[in-house]
Amino acid sequence: MSKMYFTEEHELFRKSLQDFLKKEVVPHIEKWEETGTIDRFIWKKFGDMGYFGIAYPEEFGGLDLDLFYTVILLEELQKINSGGFAAAIWAHAYLAMTHINKEGDQRIKEEYLSPSITGDKIGCLCVTEPFGGSDVAGMRTTAVKDGDHYVINGSKTFITNGVYSDYLVVAAKTSPELGNKGISIFVIDRDTPGVSSVKLDKLGWRASDTGEIAFDGVRIPKENLMGEENKGFSYIMQHFSLERLIMGINAHARSEYAVEYTIQYMSEREAFGKTLDKFQALRHSIAEMASEIEMSKEFNYSVARRLDKGEYVVKEATMSKLLSTKIADEVAYKCLQMLGGYGYMEDYPLARLMRDSRLGPIGGGTSEILKEIIAKIIIDKKEYKPAT
Repeated sequence: MSKMYFTEEHELFRKSLQDFLKKEVVPHIEKWEETGTIDRFIWKKFGDMGYFGIAYPEEFGGLDLDLFYTVILLEELQKINSGGFAAAIWAHAYLAMTHINKEGDQRIKEEYLSPSITGDKIGCLCVTEPFGGSDVAGMRTTAVKDGDHYVINGSKTFITNGVYSDYLVVAAKTSPELGNKGISIFVIDRDTPGVSSVKLDKLGWRASDTGEIAFDGVRIPKENLMGEENKGFSYIMQHFSLERLIMGINAHARSEYAVEYTIQYMSEREAFGKTLDKFQALRHSIAEMASEIEMSKEFNYSVARRLDKGEYVVKEATMSKLLSTKIADEVAYKCLQMLGGYGYMEDYPLARLMRDSRLGPIGGGTSEILKEIIAKIIIDKKEYKPAT
């Protein structure tokens, strides 16, 4: 492991995390994949171990550690081969909780961030809509002020933790006439009257509860507005860098897992009197994949270090997600092929990995949208700036 990015303390953390996942998570993965429901006890165990508090202030029970502890958490979650479980964990810890931490006031942090860190509350981030997709500015959900309350109407879809979470971080238009300059961010309790959800049936990420959520006349106190009214779009854009880098790191980690598993399989499987790892065509394919993964990983580490220093890395994080997820899909496809018929069997890990990997170029901004963002930066010289 690169000493440029990881200290001895990082590696001790990685080993401890690996032991925890092997003991507490892996034995339950098959059940959670089948049922689409992650047992509640595991959230509390993650909280007790401090894993939800890695990036958050000590004032609220966090550990306030550098971003490479998060990198380790993401990498090791990918290597237990359940994209759905991994997504449920990081969507809570780095999508919902990021907004609570960055835009929430003292009361909101005490009521939502602290119990999120301990694993007593689970959050989800609600931005994508049935008619909007990657078009965040085109959202239709509204929040209309009514005295000391806001009344929220609309719907969200493809929301990770959208069914079983305890609270929702919701983007809604407070001034629809202003377009993307009229979006605000709110926190809403799951049991608020008018909130309902339906679980979606997915190709992959089977362990996670991806939901479609409806808001029908949902009344919330005006104090549940996070940050400034009509500043929500800039908050969302600012945090997209972290989300996209997370998905890039996820991609290089599952690619690494796929190749490691395939090499092990090839060393044991014989054909025509020799093991598969002795066939030049297969060896060279492995060499090519390993090279692409290494380049992807090194780039992602570099971006993570810059983000950790406070740099605004919207271009680099977008590139990370675009290329890392593309490489991951190609690696999953090629590795499955190397297992032949066994690769197609659910008893072997690559069938699930390929299904889970396919969401990489879709979630958190499709590859097509990312290409246009990069094109605007490179060709049109557009500058994306932090929220002020």
